[in-house]
Amino acid sequence: MLIQYPLWFDRGGWLNVFELQDEYDIQVKINQKLKKENGALLAEVNDLKNGTEAVEERARDDLGMIKRDEIFFEVIKIQE
Repeated sequence: MLIQYPLWFDRGGWLNVFELQDEYDIQVKINQKLKKENGALLAEVNDLKNGTEAVEERARDDLGMIKRDEIFFEVIKIQE
């Protein structure tokens, strides 16, 4: 009995290993999600550095800008 106690309940015992495995699995899932987000952000940064389409889209969506000689129409949906 005394020999089994450290194997199951002490630091480094099986119960601790199971808890650490659960924490590891959760962290792996979090890391995978963050890698996807980082990839999307990296792609957006590359678009902003290399192309004009992403900058133009940001100007239109975020700042409400339009190109020279364009006419802006705002369609307002009336709720009934």
